[in-house]
Amino acid sequence: MHTLLPFLLAMVAAIVLLNMWAAKLKIAYPILLVIGGLLISFIPGLPIVKINPDLIFLIFLPPLLFEASWSVSFKEMRKWWRIITSFAFLVVFFTALSVAVVANHYIPGFTIALGFLLGGIVSPPDAVSTGAITKFVKIPRSTSAVLEGESLLNDASSLIIFRFALVAVGTGQFVWQEAVTGFLWMVFGGVGVGLLLAWIFVQVHKRLPTEASSDIALTLIEPYIMYWIAEELHCSGVLAVVAGGLYMSSRRLIFLSSSSRIRGYSVWESFIFIINGIVFLIIGLELPEIVSGIRAEGIPLPTAIGYGVLVTVVLIAARMVSSYAAMLATRIFRPGVMPRANTRRRTLLMPLFMGWTGMRGVVSLAAALSIPVAFDNGAEFPQRNLILFITFVAILLTLVVQGLTLPYLINRWRMFDDFINEASEESTRKEMKRGLKQHVYQYVKEKYEQEMNGHEGMQLFMKQWEEKAKAADDTWMNEKTRAIFVEVLEIQRAYLTELNKDPHIHEEIIRQQLYQIDLEEERLKVI
Repeated sequence: MHTLLPFLLAMVAAIVLLNMWAAKLKIAYPILLVIGGLLISFIPGLPIVKINPDLIFLIFLPPLLFEASWSVSFKEMRKWWRIITSFAFLVVFFTALSVAVVANHYIPGFTIALGFLLGGIVSPPDAVSTGAITKFVKIPRSTSAVLEGESLLNDASSLIIFRFALVAVGTGQFVWQEAVTGFLWMVFGGVGVGLLLAWIFVQVHKRLPTEASSDIALTLIEPYIMYWIAEELHCSGVLAVVAGGLYMSSRRLIFLSSSSRIRGYSVWESFIFIINGIVFLIIGLELPEIVSGIRAEGIPLPTAIGYGVLVTVVLIAARMVSSYAAMLATRIFRPGVMPRANTRRRTLLMPLFMGWTGMRGVVSLAAALSIPVAFDNGAEFPQRNLILFITFVAILLTLVVQGLTLPYLINRWRMFDDFINEASEESTRKEMKRGLKQHVYQYVKEKYEQEMNGHEGMQLFMKQWEEKAKAADDTWMNEKTRAIFVEVLEIQRAYLTELNKDPHIHEEIIRQQLYQIDLEEERLKVI
């Protein structure tokens, strides 16, 4: 423990330093973290990082999925649900099938079941990597929504494939009837458990006298509870966390105070950053040990690298083919639901971009490390070290090659410069604020018109909204004026909630304004 604790603290310090360096170089931090972990692993005397395979999913996945479900726009997911579900389920299955066929044909000792196991591990792209890379370039909101929505669901679909393949490898057989029944229960049971538990958690927050610190503490344990209970019931813990997180996110204004929302945002941002950083560092730290494992099994390192490169090429090719197939199907059957570009060239480049965003990361690592070392009867799990090595190669190659080239390709080809049907964020934000001001002004004027006469506080209040200016001195604020201020803030939230139903306004703009209102309410508490 005295050796491990300093090592963990050093890991966090390394994560922070590498992130600062990545920001300075304008490189996505997962890339530097993986490379940094690989370099750190060669330092002699460091303790070996080992995580219990049974705990890998429980430790990392629930908070990552929960935070992602709070960040994604559910309105945008509904808008682009066809392409999101096709990428999250059909593309993942096609990718896993492609990997299974190629692995069975080219890698000695790989059965179709082992191929599907490997395919389930490496098929889901990583949202953290994609988000960290695309923040350096401007991409349309619709594209961002598709990538975020896909990342929430493809983890579930890939892990379902992984679990069925794991059973097939262990038992040597695959019963389609049981697989279909199990799949339906995992999907619908997971969603049902997540929604039920989320409803219970919302009631707990609403009815118990919680404050910001207790609210945040509850949100930190809620995804673990959702995941654990769903897994105990043998349904999808991933879908339980995603469904529960989306439900709670849509009701955050109802059961969380402004203090809880503001402070919780900062806590979760730091928490998720550390978890992601640890996972990407582990990717680099584990690789030398995996190399030792394949050498012990008599597999030459160049041969293993060749297998990893082959699988990575299959991953990229399968996603590319799927992207163009999705574009073709959309243009034929639903041409009105896809973004349009002013040139045919940029229209054809869009699927290329979607295909090139398939960086692998956290989920693939967690799935690979969760493979048991041996079966219940004591027999060793076949090809475990080679599967781990191929997974690490796929993560490294997609992160480094695709991750470093994606921003350059977007800027070089000017892919999104001329996309239409994308409302200007700045003009939308100005129009929203103008409408919000007019709505509040009319509301206060009609309700408190008689109280304005002779009341300095109310007159200053009206002046603030009428002239968009604040009084320099806050000494005029009293309890009645403060209560009216809070009431007006609630009116603004109601107005923005109704405005969010407009399909042409992106939800992120609404959320930014709601955050400003929360800050304003917090400021009133200290006046």
